[in-house]
Amino acid sequence: MSETVRLSSSAPAVASGASARPSRSAEREGWKADTTETRTAADTRMATERIAADTRTATHEPRNATHVRSVWLKPDRVMVIALFLGLFTLMPSLQPPLDAQLPGGAADDRFAGLQWRFVRIKYHHKFESGRIQQDFYGEPWGIDAPAAEQNLSRRIKTATAIQVEDAILLTIDDKRLFEYPWIYFVEPSSMRLQPNEIPILREYFARGGSAMVDDFHGPAEWADFEQQMKLLFPDRTWIEVPRDHPVFSCFYKLDGFPQVAGLGSFLAGRSWERGGVTQHLRAILDDSGRPMMFINFNTDMGDGWEWSNAQDYPGYIKYTALAYRMGINEIIYALTH
Repeated sequence: MSETVRLSSSAPAVASGASARPSRSAEREGWKADTTETRTAADTRMATERIAADTRTATHEPRNATHVRSVWLKPDRVMVIALFLGLFTLMPSLQPPLDAQLPGGAADDRFAGLQWRFVRIKYHHKFESGRIQQDFYGEPWGIDAPAAEQNLSRRIKTATAIQVEDAILLTIDDKRLFEYPWIYFVEPSSMRLQPNEIPILREYFARGGSAMVDDFHGPAEWADFEQQMKLLFPDRTWIEVPRDHPVFSCFYKLDGFPQVAGLGSFLAGRSWERGGVTQHLRAILDDSGRPMMFINFNTDMGDGWEWSNAQDYPGYIKYTALAYRMGINEIIYALTH
């Protein structure tokens, strides 16, 4: 019990592309989406060539013009521009400050040296018996995969100095579980813990491991989840995480816990689903008061990560931003506590 959770020393590269698939919440609304996320390399190359051609056309002089008459070559303008660029380069105080919350900013180096990997847990669930075997994406533990973990991994890599490794899928009884300090459960109300898994998870949390549970909604799903937690921690209960908790300020500054709409709910004109109108961040604490588990209830962080590159739903970007910021805060807090 004194052993600490250790991290893998390997660091494979993060996948450069993410594929999106309609999430279960979106499929409940009965729609299908075009999953094209970004331009193809050919499109980008053609656009670049057009811009270059337009630039050449705009900057070339007319055939009957002379250099004396060309406005774009006036020495005074060239000198002013060169002087301005030189001052901007040599005087950092003239440059705008970088903000980790702004896309495209330099990585924040406060947490350099940390390592992290998205570890999705494949659990047994209540739909297993008496049903036709589902494919990977149809299982409740696989919702939003693989785009959610690919996109979140890429964002953490660009926004922070944390060393990010490739996402993986593990079962609770996989011996590699203890190599990773952070694990993820999606739609945990569907989970049915097996007798052999309960002591494994207890030991994992006792050694310092942390979990994020996400994307379940309403009183019925909370009751299912709470029943499983009573099997795991019969002598513990959950708490509501207060607004002044450091998890809301350990990286990004957040005013409170956000409600991230699933894409299906967003298209239906609301941010909630299945009766879960009010969002909650809850936790189960160990004996020292450390959150062993952050419980994202009545919110859908996974959809926010999954659909962050989708160009067809520009209005959804506000939920993507909230999902990234809250998710990264929870992960950083878990890695540093």
